[in-house]
Amino acid sequence: MHNLQDLTIRSISVSEMDNNVYLLTSKSTGAQVLIDAADDAAAIGQLLQDAAADSTADTKLALIITTHSHWDHVRALADVVGQTKARTAAGTEDVPDISVPTDVSLAHGDIGNFEGFDLEAIKLRGHTPGSVALLYRDPQGPAHLFTGDSLFPGGVGNTQGDAARFESLMNDVSERIFDYLPDDTIVHPGHGKGTTLGAERPHLDEWRARGW
Repeated sequence: MHNLQDLTIRSISVSEMDNNVYLLTSKSTGAQVLIDAADDAAAIGQLLQDAAADSTADTKLALIITTHSHWDHVRALADVVGQTKARTAAGTEDVPDISVPTDVSLAHGDIGNFEGFDLEAIKLRGHTPGSVALLYRDPQGPAHLFTGDSLFPGGVGNTQGDAARFESLMNDVSERIFDYLPDDTIVHPGHGKGTTLGAERPHLDEWRARGW
């Protein structure tokens, strides 16, 4: 858990694929955003219950953002939407591949204004055509970047050996992440442990040379 000035970030790991589910809660207003309802709706429900302690106001799930359309990131989406009546969002190009209707179609640079915090959508094309990362800028500390399956410790996401897709993803990660954000930015990936941009930056040329 990250206990920030204005926001609390909780996460759980679900499924046999170690998918990360992230929940952001405004301390002052109770507004919440869930990132990737990947699996195990019951566990996500418990996450929402636990996060009621993170705000002095009543908590309310405002939006569920899907970082990309792959099946392992949406298995609990229908159930969580049904239980919470929350709105949904995803990158424009991935919307047709998500069976649950998407209320908000995200383009690169879109800013979501929630009660108590903002999130910026950063399109990282390659793992899927519409993959998005979500950026929260903490006013009193490093930024937090939720990268889905586009950036992990040790490399970018899987592009299935497709050179054009890999080039697209490497270019976007380089230009839209590493050229845009400082080294202390905390990376929260879609699976496994997190990292920082500073820890990964020295390896960009190595990743590009190896082609994955």
